[in-house]
Amino acid sequence: MQTKNNTKPTILVTNDDGYFAPGLRKLIELMRPLGRVVVVAGEQSMSGMGHAITITTPLRLKTVTKSDDYEEYICNGTPVDCVKLGEQVVLRAKPDLLVSGINHGSNASINVIYSGTMAAVIEACIDDIPAIGYSLADWSHSADMRHVDNYVQNIARQVLEKGLPKGICLNVNIPPASTIPLRGIKICRQSHARWIEEFDSRQDPRGAEYHWLTGRFENDDRGEDTDQWALENNYVSVVPVQYDLTAFKAMDMLKTWNLNGKGN
Repeated sequence: MQTKNNTKPTILVTNDDGYFAPGLRKLIELMRPLGRVVVVAGEQSMSGMGHAITITTPLRLKTVTKSDDYEEYICNGTPVDCVKLGEQVVLRAKPDLLVSGINHGSNASINVIYSGTMAAVIEACIDDIPAIGYSLADWSHSADMRHVDNYVQNIARQVLEKGLPKGICLNVNIPPASTIPLRGIKICRQSHARWIEEFDSRQDPRGAEYHWLTGRFENDDRGEDTDQWALENNYVSVVPVQYDLTAFKAMDMLKTWNLNGKGN
């Protein structure tokens, strides 16, 4: 695979589980046959950081290895920081593709809002870089990922060849490994589900109170066109995601309100 100038495409790789995560190593392995790979990953897990950026402490890059077709760096920042540094400091140019993951755990449904994996993808999308986030619905550090290869590579290959519409990126979620082969890919919408959150409040040995966030995931969306349905039925879900959060359907309603406060 080559770009228009007859060179290998440059693929920027990151994640939110840290440089040591098996999912990142798997994604690197799968991207290397597709082009020149540049990795900028966090020195620690940043799961659940969403679109956070670092503005109060210096950002640092540590070079792990550097060659013609593979470079790897460790960053002390968030996944979004990794994308910014990868583009503006390491490459000093836009990559042909940004891939993030493979996340240990699902980023389907409302999880896309909290996900550091998808924040990296959305950051690239904001800068007009084709971008894909990959997640495996298995939270184990030692999750079996042997079944993901063809799907991860084929989706990346299609995006490299055909591109994505402006302002659109992809959220890809893959069911956990099982004795039953995956049934294929479903192009889906995001399920209308949410976390019901609770706090486990405790006291430390000095009597000070502290809190652990807990909760359960509830999905009342019974649609068979959702990412949750796809995962529960052994399909890989692919959801096109946009960063424009404008609720266009509500604009006409708001225009009927007396927002200027003049009269009744």
